Amino acid sequence: EHLAGKSSLTWLCRRWRISRKTAYKWLERFRDRGRFGLADQPRQAHRVHNRPTALWQQRIRRWRARHPSWGARKLHWALARRFGNRGLPSAASIGRWLRAWRLTRARRRPSARRGPVVARPRLTLARVANEVWTVDFKGWFRTKDGTRVEPLPVRDLASRYVLAVRLLRRQTVRECQRSMAGVFGKYGLPRVIRADNGSPFGAGGALGLTRLSAWWVKLGIRVEFIEPGHPEQNGAHEQMHRVYLAEVAQPPARTQRGQQRRSERWREHYNHERPHEALGMRVPAELYRASRRRLRPVKPWRYPRTWESRLVRSHGQITFRGRSRFVGEAFEGERVGLEPRAPGVWRVHFGPMIAGELWAEDAGGLRAVRYSQRRQKS
Repeated sequence: EHLAGKSSLTWLCRRWRISRKTAYKWLERFRDRGRFGLADQPRQAHRVHNRPTALWQQRIRRWRARHPSWGARKLHWALARRFGNRGLPSAASIGRWLRAWRLTRARRRPSARRGPVVARPRLTLARVANEVWTVDFKGWFRTKDGTRVEPLPVRDLASRYVLAVRLLRRQTVRECQRSMAGVFGKYGLPRVIRADNGSPFGAGGALGLTRLSAWWVKLGIRVEFIEPGHPEQNGAHEQMHRVYLAEVAQPPARTQRGQQRRSERWREHYNHERPHEALGMRVPAELYRASRRRLRPVKPWRYPRTWESRLVRSHGQITFRGRSRFVGEAFEGERVGLEPRAPGVWRVHFGPMIAGELWAEDAGGLRAVRYSQRRQKS
C-alpha cells in the first residue's frame, strides 16, 4: 500500500502496531531483493569475538591431553602463563570448545528427594452458582497515555457471570489479594477457585501454592490448578478473555481510570444483556446469586494434640529438632502440623492439605508432595 501511494507509512505503522524503523527495514529489503528479501536471514555474526584460532585450538587440545583433569579455568591460567594473554580465549570460551570436542563430562547433580505421591484431584463440574470461580490474568496492554494495565477478570463458571474485571499495575500477591478481598466482600466466597499454575496463583513449591492461593485455602476455598500446558481446561475463561479484548481493549482508553470505567460498562452488558448459547440463550444475571458464605477473619489452623505444630517464619523456614528446615514460602506466617509417620519421618500438613514430609536424615527442607500424572477419574 505504501509503495503504491495509497497510504502513508506512519498510518500503516500505527494500523499494524509496528515501529517505523521496522517498516523501513522491510521496505529496504524488498527494494533490494524483491520478495526474496522478505525471507528469514541467518543471524550468525560475521565475526565471532574471541573464537580460538587454529593455533590456540591446538594448544588447548595439547594441554588438555597433558592434564586430563584440568578444567577451563586451570587451562586458561596455564596457557596465559606459558604463552601470554595476546589472542588467548577466555575461560568460558575454552570451556565451550572442550564441550564441543566432548572432552568434558557434565557433573551430575544429586537428585532431589522425592516426597509422597498423591492423585491429582479431578476438576469440579460446576452445576450451580458459586461452586467454581475461574480467575486468570488477561495479558497486559497499555492505555493511550502509556500506562501498563494487567486485567484480572473473575468469573463464575456455572452462570458465566463476570464478577469483576480489576485493572492492576502489577501481577503481585498484594495487589491480587486486595482485589480478591473486594470481590469476596461483595459476592461472598465460592467453594472452589480454578486458576493456572503461573504466578501469582501457582508456584513450583509444595502443593503449587503461593501466599495468595494459601490465603484462599485459609478462607475455606479449595484451590484447583489446571494441568500445565492445558489451557483448554479453563477454556470458558479464555473465551471470555477474547471477547473482552475485542470489545474493550482494541483500541484502549486514554487512561487507566477510563479503561476501568469502560471495563465496568462492558461487564454490565456481558452479565445483563449478552445471551449465552450454553445457558439456553439466557443472560448470566438470570442465573447468578451472591454466595451465602461471607468473608470472615481467618483463624489459625488447629492440629491434633499428638502432632507437633510450628509457625513458619520468613523465607518459609521452621525450627524443628534444633535445625532450620524449609517448608515453603507460601506458608509464611501460618502454622503447619507435623504428623509422626515413622521413626525420623514427619508428614507436614497445611490445614487439611498434605504439603510433604520432613526426614531427619535430610539436611535440606521438605520433601514436597507430588501429583501423579493423571487426574482421578470422574
